[in-house]
Formats: sequence, structure tokens, C-alpha cells
Amino acid sequence: MPDRGGGPSGPRMRVGRPSRRSRTLLMTLGVLAVLAMLFIMFAGFWTDWLWFRSVKYSTVFTTTLWTKIGLFAVFGLLMAGAVGFNIWLAHRLRPPLSAMSMEQQSLDRYRMSIAPYKKWLLLGIAVLVGLIAGASAAGQWKTWLMYVNGVAFGTKDPQFHMDVSFYTFDLPWYRFLLGFGFAAVVLSVIAAAVVHYLYGGLRVTSPGARATAAATGHLSVLLGLFVTLKAIAYWLDRYGLAVKSSDFKAADNWTGLRYVDANAYLPAKTILVAIAAICAVLFFATLWRRTWQLPVIGFGLMVLSAILIGGLYPAIVQKFQVQPNEQAKESPYVQKNIKATRDAYGIAGAEVSDYPGVPQTEDRTKLRPQADTTASIRILDPNIVSPAFQQLQQVKGYYAFPSTLAVDRYSGQDTVIGLRELNIGGIPKNNWINDHFKYTHGYGVVAAKGTTVKEGAPDFTQSDLPSKGVFGTDFEQRIYYGEQTKQYSIVGGPQKELDYSDDKGEKETSYKGDSGVNLDNPVNRAAYALTFNEPQILYSGAIGDGSRILYNRTPKQRVEAVAPWLTIDGAPYPAVIDGRIKWIVDAYTTTNGYPYASRTTLGQSTADSLTNSQRAVVAQENQVNYIRNSVKATVDAYDGSVDLYQWDTQDPVLKTWMKAFPGTVKPKADIAKPLMDHLRYPQDLFKVQRELLTRYHVTNPQTFLSGSEAWAVPDDPTTKAGTAVPPYYLSMKMPDQKEKDQVFSLTTTFTPNERPNLSAFMAVNADPGTLEYGKIRILKMPTSKPPDGPSQVQSKFQSEPKIAESIRLLRGGDSEIEYGNLLAVPLDGGMLYVEPVYVRSSTLKYPLLRKVLVTYGNQTAFEDTLEKALNVVFGAEAPTVPVPPAQPPGDGTVTPPKVQDPTVKAALGDAQKAIEDAEKARQAGDWAAFGKAQDEIKAALERAIAAEAKAATPAPSGQ
Repeated sequence: MPDRGGGPSGPRMRVGRPSRRSRTLLMTLGVLAVLAMLFIMFAGFWTDWLWFRSVKYSTVFTTTLWTKIGLFAVFGLLMAGAVGFNIWLAHRLRPPLSAMSMEQQSLDRYRMSIAPYKKWLLLGIAVLVGLIAGASAAGQWKTWLMYVNGVAFGTKDPQFHMDVSFYTFDLPWYRFLLGFGFAAVVLSVIAAAVVHYLYGGLRVTSPGARATAAATGHLSVLLGLFVTLKAIAYWLDRYGLAVKSSDFKAADNWTGLRYVDANAYLPAKTILVAIAAICAVLFFATLWRRTWQLPVIGFGLMVLSAILIGGLYPAIVQKFQVQPNEQAKESPYVQKNIKATRDAYGIAGAEVSDYPGVPQTEDRTKLRPQADTTASIRILDPNIVSPAFQQLQQVKGYYAFPSTLAVDRYSGQDTVIGLRELNIGGIPKNNWINDHFKYTHGYGVVAAKGTTVKEGAPDFTQSDLPSKGVFGTDFEQRIYYGEQTKQYSIVGGPQKELDYSDDKGEKETSYKGDSGVNLDNPVNRAAYALTFNEPQILYSGAIGDGSRILYNRTPKQRVEAVAPWLTIDGAPYPAVIDGRIKWIVDAYTTTNGYPYASRTTLGQSTADSLTNSQRAVVAQENQVNYIRNSVKATVDAYDGSVDLYQWDTQDPVLKTWMKAFPGTVKPKADIAKPLMDHLRYPQDLFKVQRELLTRYHVTNPQTFLSGSEAWAVPDDPTTKAGTAVPPYYLSMKMPDQKEKDQVFSLTTTFTPNERPNLSAFMAVNADPGTLEYGKIRILKMPTSKPPDGPSQVQSKFQSEPKIAESIRLLRGGDSEIEYGNLLAVPLDGGMLYVEPVYVRSSTLKYPLLRKVLVTYGNQTAFEDTLEKALNVVFGAEAPTVPVPPAQPPGDGTVTPPKVQDPTVKAALGDAQKAIEDAEKARQAGDWAAFGKAQDEIKAALERAIAAEAKAATPAPSGQ
């Protein structure tokens, strides 16, 4: 044969094979690469197992793992089997001879090219779709566990009379199965159609029939299965109406059936079930009739019916039956929604009572003792005094306190408490040894009275390093687990840790707890070196016998890891209990499938002016329509041990999870009294409930639909962020409370929609040591003459000329004014407002309490102490700086002050006019004009003071 390259012929060059050494080296490198990849995959699994075993919750890991593996295997095999079988069947049903046409000739090349690899191709496709389907099914492990372990609620929905558990536990699993079935059928149809076309069973341009009888029968059965699943979907959609959200002016995220759903969509879905079933039978009938005519007609009828019956007919009902008489038509369904929503969020027992909003006792001096017995007014704001704790009790730069401190109670006293946690950014020299071996923990508890201060600073009851005070010193003060402790530490080995420093120098320690994972094993060290991307863990000499690695160190991380079915409150708080520092974490069970209960988004409902990266709810975008504070958890600050306690013993969602993970949640009876004394009603649950109660305090459907009684959570008047006011913990008595003593409570206020007045005051009993724990009381103000709301009270504080001048003087040079929590307390029919005022100087760097603002009725006081301010407001003492009365005396005329200097008189006149302008702007809601008027008040007062000082200065002699 001639040389096709055109060159001279000659002997062929043989390409040399690699030597045995090279082949061995390549094989070795290949094996090592595979082993390395497998170990990387193994490392994550292994470290997770070691961590769960270290916290003694290995059953959570194994149950979750085996559930995921089981779902992956079952549904992966089902999907692979379904698609693979239909590919094999389509190939088996191929025609023996293909029609001679250009189309088939071009397909011959593809058939010939894949012929040697048919089995491998079939296996590859089946494995690929199986892996994808298995991974998707593994993500449904929570849905499966809730389905197989579901506990009945004992409550039935008002439309279908099914137990609520059907919607929360069963329906989500049925929907997953339905979705999986649709995916399997659709993939099978696509795969079978491709194979039939490739082998001539389906033809597009060839002469003769477009499909063989075998292909027609095969695809018809698959399409019949699809339509059968559609019939099942229509049937489940009927129940889905009970948990469907829709746009409705009565409430955001409205859930449940309305008139059009019950009288149009529900019958339509039932009719469509029958049509789809008939259509499916027609598809199956092609096995005998071998024609597409009837199935296509049936399918077209189903589509047309879905448009007309499922879309057009409900729109006609809404337009011509509901809209002309909406209140009458929708009222029965609104009533169902109100009841379900109040039950689902635990607000059905909220008591709403009328409250006059104005003082009932004419002689206000008689109310002074009552003010002390009604509430222990907390003037130490935990959201402002953290810098004071930091400056006075930080001791070293590598310690820090959280930006928002906690409020607890000790010996009946409201107490502000914080832990001196490790601040990794304050370490003198950052390196791997210092960051992870030497500086490993915080040290000590700092607490202060909530109702008193010392010279403006916190009145500490526990302080110093080591910590001493009312808690004593005989408790474990080291803090290895805390809200700020986010880096890993390696402890207990040859490298000593810094314990704390005092006048005698640094003290060293070595961790003695059994927390963390042991690093004695080289496999463990290699796994963690990969997990934390730190090779030094593998070979560092600082790691030796007894070395343990601590990670997942924040309380929320630990509780969420051992109980992934729980939603964690955004504000864990510390308490000293039985010689240990314990983090107390509130946890919730939630569901999105409670019929008729309107939904809320946790991230939106729990956001307020204090929400930040430290206080954020897990799963911010998580929409729920049922929530219970079902679990109280504790995390030991020293050894990180996690204990979960059942709190809501009636919650069926928690009972379901306790069946799925037996032994993980301890019974409520195991909560010891020292721990019980520090439990409280959780903030995030309270914020969700108050958001719902802005609408759902109304139980009359007609009033609910009109929206005339709708409330709003007011913005925090002490900030300019325009975010909701946070709820406040306070020991107090509501007017109808039977307890003789004050009760630890969580309180908030409401205003009417788009109005600044006070519409209601809400408090919940937050003390689990009382019989009425969790009872919600709402005091509803009169709508005709409502009292001032928080923003109005704040405005009055700042618009009083004498107060404004005092605040100006407090600011001085570079000092800043910070307003503390504006507390509201119901007292004798009126509302007592108290607000601490802090001053932060440029030199001191932390705020000191300098004044207390108090208002009651038309009386306002601005004094150095709370006691003095209360005395002034209730007429028991004269004010230090007289404040003009809010109402003119006697005949209603205002007697102008006797001012000789015309400049002073003119300035005071300008101030008075600006005050009137500010009040008009406030009532109109024009805050830009209000701010401008405030500036004019300040400028006028400054002119008056300057003129008065000039007039009081004696003239120089000789003039």
C-alpha cells in the first residue's frame, strides 16, 4: 500500500512502553490520590461523629445518618430502576427493521456508535438519575421522621375534619412522594421517547405511521401514569387549600379557605379529579385500541377544564358573589382563621380588658407609695451599660462583654448580668499558639442591680477578677463556651493556658474538663487538620497526651447541632447555678402546616432596634404558622455539656421528635429548682405573639375585616433607626394580678395603625415559679381620648424648655446623650413612663446615668434620681428645676413671666412659638418640621440664656 503521508517509506518507529519503575510510580501516585480523596471525604464525616460522641448525642448523628442513607438508597434505586427499566423496555420494543429514509439513515450512525456501549450507557444514565434523586430524597429526612413518628394534635380542622397532624406530618410526605412520582414518570417518558426515536419506534419525517404500536402502547401507559398522578394531586390540593396562603386585605400571609375556595375551588378540584381519572383510563386503553385520538381528546378536555373550572369559575364567583357582600360572605371563614391562628401561636388565652388611660385618683400624692409597690423600675439599661461594664470590669484587653447584657433576677432583685468572655482581637500578639493554645477562655461573672446606680455607674453586686460578690467565689468561673467564643482551642496538653492575671502576675491552668475531642490519635489529628485547614495540627509539638480540641462553642451552635429540629431563640443568657455558669437557651418547635393559621416570617417578626449579629434568630426567612417554646436547654460554660428539657408537655410536635430521637430530651420533672428560678418567658416568642396580636386581639370577624381595631408595634423612640421597640423585662404587677408581690414580666406597648397614640399595653407573666406563667394580659386604651404613645412621650420630654436646656447643659462640650429604655407601667388608670438618661463624655468613654425622666398624666419630672423624679411627679417634693405645667392654671390664661430685658422676652417668645409648632408637627406626623422646630427651640433658649447672663453682669465702673 502506498504511504498516505507521501513521504519515503522505511521502517516504522516503535513507541517505547514506560518502564516497570515508571508504571509502578504512576500506579502508586494514582492509588495515593484516590486514598487522599477518600480521606478528605471521610474527614468531615469522622469529625462530625467524634463531636457528637463528645457531647453524648451520638444517637442524633446515627439516626440522622441512617435515615439519610435509607432515603438515598430507596429513592435512588426506585428512580434508577424506573428510568433504567423504561430505557430497556423501549429498546426491547424497537422495530426489527427501520424504514428506509434519510431520517433513519442519519440515525444509523448514532445507533452504530453507541452499540458497543449500550449496557454501560444504560447503567450510567440509571446511576446518574439515581444519585440525583437519592440526594434529593435524603434532604427530606425531617419530613420522613415526622411522618413515621407523628403524634395526633387532638384538634380537627373545621373544613375537612382531619386531625391537624395530617397537615403537619402526613401531607408534606404525600406531596414529596407525589413530586417524586412526577419526576420519575417525566424522566421515563423522555428517556423512552429518545430510545424509541433512535431505534425507529417514533418517526418524524419518515413515510408511514409516526409511531409503532409498541411505542404507542409504552408511551401511553407512561402518560396514563402521569395523568393518574395528576388526579391524585388534584385530590391532595383539596386539603392543601386549608394550608394555602393567599393575598387578603384582612391579614398578611392569610392562610386557609375563604368563600371562593370553599364554594368554587373545592368543587372544581373534585371535578378535576374525576376528569383526570377518566383521561388516565383513556391513555391506558391505547394498549388495546392503538390510537391516540381518545387520549388526546381527554387530555385536552382536562386542560380546558382546569382553565375554565379551576380558574375562570372561581374568578367569576369572587367578582359577582363575594365582592358585593364581602363581609357577610367571608365572616365564617375569618372566624375560623382567627381561632386557628390564636391557637397555633398560643395567644388564645390572652385577656383583653379596657383601661381608662388616665389617672383615677385626684390627689396624686396618694399614688407615690403605689408607684413603688407596682413595679421595680429598672433604670440600668442592659442595652446601654455594656461599655460601662467593659471599662470598669474588662481588666484586660483580651476580655470583652456582649454589646447587649442580660436581665435576670437574683434574690428577688432584677439584675443586669454579663460574662467576661475571651476577645480574640484583644490578644497582645496574634499567632497560632496564642490564638488557639494560650488564650482559650474568659473568666468571671459581672452583675449589677437593675434599679440603682452608684454615682451614675452600675451598682455591682458581683465584680472583679476573680469574680466575687453575692454569688461568692466558690463556683467555676472559667468560660470556655460563650456567645463570643467562635474560634477553636486546643487544651489539656503540654501547652499551658493563661488563666487570668492579677497584681501578682499571670496565672496558668490546664483544662480538666471532658469536653472536646481527644487528639491523641494521629487519625483524629489528620482529620482535624483537614477540617480546619491547619496543617500544624498534624505535627505541632504543642499537641500531646491529653490534648483536646474544642469547637462549636457558642450556645446556639451547640443546641442547634444536637437538636437540628429546633429553632433557637436569639438571646441566650447566663446564670450562676449550683456552682456552675450555665447558658440558658430557649428553643422552639415550629411547623408551617397548621390549617387556617396565618403565617409569619420569624426574621421579620423578631427584628427590633436591638437585633444585630449577636441577637439573631436561626432561620431568619423561615415561615411558620405554629410555634411553641417546647424546650429549655442549658449549655455549661466550662465543659460545654448540653441538656435539653421538655417544657411544653402538650406539644405534639415535640412529642413527635422525642419519638424520633428517644432519650435526647429530658422530662420536665428533671428541671431542678435552682435552674427553674432563672428560667423566663422567651423574648422571640413574645415578639412573634405581639406581632400577631396587633390584628388577632380582635375576635369579632366583622371588626377584624374592617381593620378599625388594628394596632402596630411602635418604633423605638430612643433611636433614629425606625425599627420596632424591643420588649422589656420588668418586675411589676398588672392591675388585675392576684399576686401580692411583683412578678417578673415581659412588657410592650401598641399604637394604632399610623398614629402615635397609645392603643394598648401588653405584659406576660415571665416567672415560671408562679401559677400564671405565660398568661398574657392586654390593657386596651379608649379610642376616643387615647393617652400618649412612646414617641409622643419622648417628644414631650425633649420639647419641655427647661428639660431641653438641662439636656443641652449635660451635653457640654463633646459629651453625648443616650436615652435608655422607655419603660411603661400601668398605675391607677394612667400610664407611668420612666426613661433613664445617660451621658457619655469624650474622656470617660462609657455612659453614666445622670438624669431620670418620669411622666404621669400631665406631670413631668427630670431629676438626678428615680426616687426624686417620682416624688416630683406625684407632688411629694418640689422639682429641682421647675417645669412649666402642661395645662394652664385657673381660668385658662397663661401669665407671662416678668421679664425686663426685651431680648430675653423676645427669645422666650420665639421658644414658645417653636414649642407650639413642634406640637402641631408632632400631631400631624410631620417629623421633618418637628425636627426643625426642635432646633428653633434650642436656638431661642440659647439666645435667652446669653441675654440674661449679659443683663445680670454688672456694668464696669465709670460707665
